[in-house]
Amino acid sequence: MHAAKSGRMRGDMGFKDLKFDKDSTFLVTGGAGFIGSNLCEAILDMGYRVRCLDDLSTGKQEHVDMFQGRPGYTFLKGDIKDLDTCRRACEGVDYVLNQAAWGSVPRSIEMPLFYEQNNIMGTLNMMEAARECGVKKFVYASSSSVYGDHPALPKKEGIEGDVLSPYALTKRTNEEYGRLYKVLYGLDTYGLRYFNVFGRRQNPDGMYAAVIPKFLKQLLHDEIPTINGDGRQSRDFTYIDNVIEANLKACLASGDAAGEAYNIGSGGREFLIDIYYDLCRALGKEIEPNFGPPRKGDVRDSNADISKARKLLGYDPDYDFATGIGLAIDWYRENLK
Repeated sequence: MHAAKSGRMRGDMGFKDLKFDKDSTFLVTGGAGFIGSNLCEAILDMGYRVRCLDDLSTGKQEHVDMFQGRPGYTFLKGDIKDLDTCRRACEGVDYVLNQAAWGSVPRSIEMPLFYEQNNIMGTLNMMEAARECGVKKFVYASSSSVYGDHPALPKKEGIEGDVLSPYALTKRTNEEYGRLYKVLYGLDTYGLRYFNVFGRRQNPDGMYAAVIPKFLKQLLHDEIPTINGDGRQSRDFTYIDNVIEANLKACLASGDAAGEAYNIGSGGREFLIDIYYDLCRALGKEIEPNFGPPRKGDVRDSNADISKARKLLGYDPDYDFATGIGLAIDWYRENLK
């Protein structure tokens, strides 16, 4: 295969040179999670204020503690299902980066009502609070799962099929509310359809863990991973720093680009079985995987057309898959016990 034999990372680092007003305050919901904690860190490193909102149901206390004491950082423990909490969180905020949600397609199939309450009502609460508080930009996490059963590759905004899971339906509903809040209320909303994000601090544990950290932990512990399906399913795996770039560039985007959803990927396509053997080689392991049944509700293939995000958000991802996976391997080697 394949991208893992060569890497690309440009020198400008995508987001670190972006400029906001010096007193800008960002609210990161789900800030104790994988993507949220990385956003908090990046914004603090750029010298801006961060308010982290999380109920710690899936986020980690350690992702809060690591920033305590840093200038400009505050933590608010609370649940986005509570509108008053959302209002308090949005007071005095310039930009909302709404990452708070419950992930996992298979888990959503088991818990559809829970997902509706958290991912739809919670996001709607945040949009309403942002509108009431006069927030400049509302950037929210959507998902490549909204493409459902449409077979076309690459995936392009406006060409979606029928959704395959409650999780995907929650994200599609969020996008419709995002459109309405721009049209009806003038709130600048930007939906970011993440394509299989991976990188430092992603949780490798539990039956719903993402595949890359799960494989890495199992291989580092000489366990035999299970691949769901035949391994020929493909994904546009997207390194975490590309996602940080997309969120921050959306905050600087024109209001004319608001009310829309955007693919946020690398623009590549990797097959799961190839990634597995790449990880084995990188870690010096010779472990043959088990194969299990395909997961219900999964989109088999994904590959993002990122031309709309390039044009309207200025999104230009620095990290291809090979570079990102090398950095992820290094991080997990150092941090997994």
